[in-house]
Amino acid sequence: MKKIEELPNKIPVFPLSNFIIFPEITVPLNIFEPRYISMVDDSMKNSRMIGMIQPKKNSNTQNPELFDIGCLGKITSFNETDDGRYLIVLNGLSRFKIQKEVQNNKLYREFEVSFNDYRNDINTKKEEIKFSDLELIFKNLKSLFEKNGYLINWEELKKQSLNQTINTLAMASPFSIEEKQALLETENLSTRKKKLEEILKIYSVDNFNNTTVQ
Repeated sequence: MKKIEELPNKIPVFPLSNFIIFPEITVPLNIFEPRYISMVDDSMKNSRMIGMIQPKKNSNTQNPELFDIGCLGKITSFNETDDGRYLIVLNGLSRFKIQKEVQNNKLYREFEVSFNDYRNDINTKKEEIKFSDLELIFKNLKSLFEKNGYLINWEELKKQSLNQTINTLAMASPFSIEEKQALLETENLSTRKKKLEEILKIYSVDNFNNTTVQ
């Protein structure tokens, strides 16, 4: 794990709607747009790091307004397909806060960012949460996932650390952009668990209609 001082203060960003990652979580990505092919090419020559961040709703699709908080990831696996797509695996490192956009002549966008608010993301100390604390979350999520036709291997999920389990559920759940952003911006794992319970409670009360929590 890198120290926060070793993380770059200027990063390329990949805006992806309704998609978040957390530190220590690994996700596969299918890259096919020319601008993000270029971004991965440049990243592979340098730090192999890119920032994942959500665009806000109703933003310009070419140059969307972004949320302030995203998560930096490092490319840990790279493969190119016969049709020119990149299949990469990204490992989450630390959340960041956007400071300002950097003007460049590249196809993709770059930003100056700060990691100061998220120093605990790279802290190896684990928070004390018992697996039994997740029983209500599992119960409500199973109903929500089944209603939306999502298939989850719950037994495999239980084999992960609690940190990975909560963050994986936050990422995979069929929530709105704003709800996922609220989960991403929670201070720590304990508050993230509470926010996840809060969102699920409202879904349950509303018979699983999509009500946004902000």
